Amino acid sequence: MRVSLIGPSDIEFHYHELLGVGDDKLNSELERIAGVLVDSDVEVEFLPDKGVCLEIAKLYKKKNGKKVIGAVPKSDSTFGIDHLKQYIEEQVDGKRLVDEVIDSGDWFKHDMIKGLMGNAVLYLGSSPGTDGERHYAVYLYKLLNRFKEGIEVSKEKIHSEIRAGKDYSIIVYSPFLIGGKLSKEDEKYMEKFGVKLYYVNSSEGLGDVLKEFK
Repeated sequence: MRVSLIGPSDIEFHYHELLGVGDDKLNSELERIAGVLVDSDVEVEFLPDKGVCLEIAKLYKKKNGKKVIGAVPKSDSTFGIDHLKQYIEEQVDGKRLVDEVIDSGDWFKHDMIKGLMGNAVLYLGSSPGTDGERHYAVYLYKLLNRFKEGIEVSKEKIHSEIRAGKDYSIIVYSPFLIGGKLSKEDEKYMEKFGVKLYYVNSSEGLGDVLKEFK
């Protein structure tokens, strides 16, 4: 079982300014989320870059989580990945944070497929990049399941590391989202294309959802 982490990169702006969450409260919440991921014996996948996903990955590693996978657009020639190198090479307690690096193509392909790298997505708040990853994951899942006439494509043809399957799910961590929910349109499109949607209000709720995958 692999969980794909997606969330805002600007912690100060999203969590402190927009949500009004202080450092201590946020750090405590991230600790609990990381603990649940470890206790659930799942692998985590994320883009090694600054932000909430990096912080959870580091806490998960400190707690001896199963495996940390970094999806990195190593083949990109437009923007490059120099700004990611410090995070790819990050050390936690003397060990490499990232256990395995997956080449997700160029940045354009990366953004399209990022949310499909896990059996489930843990959505940790809304931002332009995060929402792009979520929307494109739902759209490509639609194509994989032949909801678009004339298109037949396999997971392997898109990327060998795609894990999204028949129980593909998006888990929304509601405390990190203003209003706590996605739009009704988002909910209905996910339902139409067979993407399971969960709202969780706490780390305990996240743990309960992850138990369903065992």
